[in-house]
Amino acid sequence: MTAALPRQPAPPDEPAPDRSPENRRRMIRRRALTLVIIVLLIGIPAGYLAISAGQSRDSGRDKEEKYSATGLTAGYPSRLQRRLYHVPVPRGSWDVAYYETNNWKTSRLYVQFLTNDVGLERFLGEIGTSPGALEPDDITISDRDRETVGWDFSGPGPWSGLVREQPDPAPTHTVVVNRSNPEHPMVYVVSTTTP
Repeated sequence: MTAALPRQPAPPDEPAPDRSPENRRRMIRRRALTLVIIVLLIGIPAGYLAISAGQSRDSGRDKEEKYSATGLTAGYPSRLQRRLYHVPVPRGSWDVAYYETNNWKTSRLYVQFLTNDVGLERFLGEIGTSPGALEPDDITISDRDRETVGWDFSGPGPWSGLVREQPDPAPTHTVVVNRSNPEHPMVYVVSTTTP
């Protein structure tokens, strides 16, 4: 005869998961909150990094274009450039453009702007001369300087020019004025300094 094994008690029934609508809503809210937190912790910094990288790349391209330019750049020279080269572009001028070159021997700032008679007189006065010093039909800017920025002085005039030399370290100004529009002279300036 075989001995009967003692009867094992039946395992207690596990409670059935609570599937009431209230608990289901709580679970959905918890998952949604978790998802929002993940998006905030990962998505926003990742988006910020992508935007920053794009802006940095664009900024680098702009600087590269600006500094690798071989001709005039539209706009006013910086205040520092205007002060160093003593080129006071009159307020209210338009078609303003500039270009700067530097080497161990000389530095030059090329500037052009369209102004009126008052602006021309003010500009010439601030560099230490006057409209009366402009010599008719005198193209004072050299071929080399014209070639550097692509200036062409063969168009309709009248043209006039002057050279305002000053002892170092003050800059020398070479100016050409085109009065094909009598009310709005176009002014071309090369300011040259030596260290």
